[in-house]
Amino acid sequence: MTKPTTTNTGTPVESDNESLTAGTQGPILLHDHYLIEKLAQFNRERVPERIVHAKGAGAYGELVVTNDVSRYTKAKLFQPGARTESLVRFSTVAGEQGSPDTWRDPRGFAVKFYTEDGNYDLVGNNTPVFFIKDPIKFPDFIRSQKRLPGNGLRDHNMQWDFWTLRPETAHQVTWLMGDRGIPKTYRHMNGYGSHTYQWINAAGERFWVKYHFKTDQGVDYLTQADADRIAGENADYHRKDLWDAIERGEFPSWTVHVQVMPVAEAEGYRFNPFDLTKVWSHKDYPLIEVGKWTLNRNPANYFVDIEQAAFEPSNVVPGIGFSPDKMLLGRVFAYADAHRYRIGTNYAQLPPNLPRAAEVNSYSKEGAMRYFYNDASVPVYAPNSFGGPHADPALAPDGGLWEFDPTMVRAGYVEHAEDGDFTQAGTLVREVLNDDQRDRLVSNIVGHVLGGVQEPVLSRVFEYWTNVDPDLGKRVEEGVRAGLDGASTPPPSQG
Repeated sequence: MTKPTTTNTGTPVESDNESLTAGTQGPILLHDHYLIEKLAQFNRERVPERIVHAKGAGAYGELVVTNDVSRYTKAKLFQPGARTESLVRFSTVAGEQGSPDTWRDPRGFAVKFYTEDGNYDLVGNNTPVFFIKDPIKFPDFIRSQKRLPGNGLRDHNMQWDFWTLRPETAHQVTWLMGDRGIPKTYRHMNGYGSHTYQWINAAGERFWVKYHFKTDQGVDYLTQADADRIAGENADYHRKDLWDAIERGEFPSWTVHVQVMPVAEAEGYRFNPFDLTKVWSHKDYPLIEVGKWTLNRNPANYFVDIEQAAFEPSNVVPGIGFSPDKMLLGRVFAYADAHRYRIGTNYAQLPPNLPRAAEVNSYSKEGAMRYFYNDASVPVYAPNSFGGPHADPALAPDGGLWEFDPTMVRAGYVEHAEDGDFTQAGTLVREVLNDDQRDRLVSNIVGHVLGGVQEPVLSRVFEYWTNVDPDLGKRVEEGVRAGLDGASTPPPSQG
């Protein structure tokens, strides 16, 4: 008999699969105590480096808006001609501080904009999708990509065990095993907000949006062989490249675009537009240019400016809000909570996180490492009768509003006409990749699987890729079988 999952105090858990939401597209509910326990415990597993995205690099830059998108949002940073200072942190996901930059891994792409209405954070990756669609699965996913508790080694069998038991990972894993799984440099990769966000214009009209940062340097990649070689020669290859390029005055840039979907079209769209494992068709919703984003200044001190940087999707400004994307809603809690643990409750007062174009009028007080404080004449409570700040809903972001069924449920997203865990992964393989890219995809998968994947996981790997595409599954199985038959010790492959 399988043992039931329990809370840390021994109470059986209702679900490890879905968070408690108000209807299938409503917000995640705070009294889902197991979700909160799971995320809060996960955020406190490591001291002091980041649990996820520990190894990275970053720089300061500026967004210049070159197109008029004011009909979609009133956010000041996206108005025509606006110039906004920003900070970015690029990173790998699974590796620790000393891990090589060139491991096969998604890359974090987190941007902070210092706007006059407060800091706006866009926390994304170099992929438009993610492995999972519900935050209750996130700690399990990351642990499967980390290290075994006994020998402290990363384990491909553990990775594939999780991936094959969660078919929703197929789209992201296909990206990961393809060319873009190892970008040539941070300058040669695109960035994506990945999540679906909400834009609100001055008239109160609402739109669903996705962000795309298209590299002006051109997308380029490393082969697995080159990446493995560089990992041994210079573990900080990507960090050094970014620093050196900016020092030379070769400022990397990206053209920022958005896809915009009218709210009324979401329910009937062929894919669920809030599912983080899916992309929106560019034919249905073409890219709309927003502006040019350029990195032009290296950090004065890497630890202060980059390691202490805190990015969180809860930082939104008027004109921008959330959506029914469950992963986004889970991250709204989890990221800020991780920062309070990792760098202290007053992390917003650290130099990279301090608002630069907005005034802070907060009732937050005391706590470890407090630096800024209100004058003694300012009351420490609200409301008050003595001139302290008061909330003003007319000025504040509303966070994004949408209609939803208020019934509490644990359920996945409502299926749309063309939803399916393997649908878009198969389209990527058959219609987006060319023959050479498909060949490299097969080679990368086979090399990774030969790095220690065993039965019963191995058989599920073949089934997984057959579900993505029958020919791909056949080629992967043939390659792995040949590798197992021809070598007593399977060749290692970084992942």
